[in-house]
Amino acid sequence: MTVQTQFFTSDEAEPVVVENPLAKGRVLLVCEHASHTLPARFGTLGLSEEVRKSHIAWDPGALAVTRLLSEALDATIIYQNYSRLIYDCNRPPESPSAMPVTSEIYDIPGNADLSEAERFARTSALYIPFHDRISELVAIRDDVVLVTMHSFTPVYYGKYRDVEIGLLHDTDARLVDAMLDDIAGTDFRVGRNEPYGPEDGVTHTLRLHALPNGLLNVMIEVRNDLIRNEEGQRAAADFLSGLLTKAIAAHSP
Repeated sequence: MTVQTQFFTSDEAEPVVVENPLAKGRVLLVCEHASHTLPARFGTLGLSEEVRKSHIAWDPGALAVTRLLSEALDATIIYQNYSRLIYDCNRPPESPSAMPVTSEIYDIPGNADLSEAERFARTSALYIPFHDRISELVAIRDDVVLVTMHSFTPVYYGKYRDVEIGLLHDTDARLVDAMLDDIAGTDFRVGRNEPYGPEDGVTHTLRLHALPNGLLNVMIEVRNDLIRNEEGQRAAADFLSGLLTKAIAAHSP
């Protein structure tokens, strides 16, 4: 019996989901925080339902926008089917925030005092299959553009965030530079490396898959109050698909 089959019950969904696998577009869309679902073995983690469905558990609206981008760009999607409270797939195993004991103002009782065996089990069942699948998708495609999709809260520790869309990069800013060159006249307030940046440890997926392979890449953050409904999700996706299309074309041979 494998670690993964021990970790999940027979009727639970697979941890890694790939949609539109035969897409013809260059973009590979990654959504690490697509779901607030907890595997059955963890119960509630000691949290109320309200907290389990709040932003600390997932990125509300991110998967919906990702799916609209997939339609517009004919892009493959890969996403994590379980909550980042169990394992945050945008963090390496050695990071304290990979399996957080606290998140913002909330303690996570079910993550307190984890044994090395439990940490290994979570890493093996969630992190490794997710990133192995990304590696496989990158390997079978030519000239991939890696785009990771996230959402963020309008208020953080009591402070309002003015930025509405963040375009994040690590050491490779080529795609973000081109996207920012094309935002004049937009209705969205767009920022570079906001509301987070590489110094916050949020570019792990880009570092793992894009930088070593020289891939064009960007991590996109959309403020979640703007994408609570279909209208807002489509507005964000339309704007981002246009930006991405022009920016990628600017770097095409």
